[in-house]
Amino acid sequence: MPLVFHNVVLTGACGGLGQALARGLLAQGAQVALVGRDSAQLEMLAALAPGRSAVYSLDVADAAAMQAMAHDWMQRSGVPDRVIANAGVAGGYATAQADDLAVFRRMLEINLLGVATTFQPFLAAMQAQARPASLVGVASIAGWRGLPGNGAYCASKAGLIAYLQSLRAELRSTGLTVHTVSPGYLRTALTAGNHFAMPGLLEPQAAAQTLLQRVARGHENIVLPRRIGWLARALGCLPARWHDAILLRQPRKPRVGEAGATVIPGLPATHPQGPSAAPSSPASFPPPSP
Repeated sequence: MPLVFHNVVLTGACGGLGQALARGLLAQGAQVALVGRDSAQLEMLAALAPGRSAVYSLDVADAAAMQAMAHDWMQRSGVPDRVIANAGVAGGYATAQADDLAVFRRMLEINLLGVATTFQPFLAAMQAQARPASLVGVASIAGWRGLPGNGAYCASKAGLIAYLQSLRAELRSTGLTVHTVSPGYLRTALTAGNHFAMPGLLEPQAAAQTLLQRVARGHENIVLPRRIGWLARALGCLPARWHDAILLRQPRKPRVGEAGATVIPGLPATHPQGPSAAPSSPASFPPPSP
């Protein structure tokens, strides 16, 4: 693949897909701002190209921290030509459980608001530069139609898809392109606790390679893998009663506190206490450039 990614900001760099994207970008020779919550994981990635990467440990839903990160990165490396908003969390949700309202709120903060806070501090500078640039949002096919027991995640990804569609139309006449990525099931920590069939399960390395290739080719809507998109569309054509009956036969995604549940940053691993999320950990930045 030709070097079309020169200066990239990548959120969610600690996860399975994020790490694969980071490795692929750094292997191409790109400068990469690595954004995530796990400083140790980020430092391991940065060690692959210490002169072309910087580590930012922060919460993507924290607008002030994201703006400070953007300022620091652009001072160091200039305006990015790609911003990839990949940070995301997943987990089961039960509307009848009051404690799960904190889960819903946190998923919206990270999966939806976090994309807007990622794009916002770079947008004006990217529009002002002469070269082509793009904004990439990682959504999910779960945003196409709701799944039982997964209402918070599906809602956050459906909202993200609509937001990216709006942004794409707004920026159509500019040099900026907007890309919506809808993965199916990836073999990552987010799916490790799933006890149901995951058709089209994809390794994160393969997903990252295809994602970067299709963004480079200008594809605005990217489904990974394509066959799971066809399956999802076929299910979507069924009458709602039939569609729901098929999905209700499947086990549900574990909720916070249940065996196999994904840890949601900012919430206790056992169970959230009320609708307010725990405070975010303070942001950390790389030392100033010499």
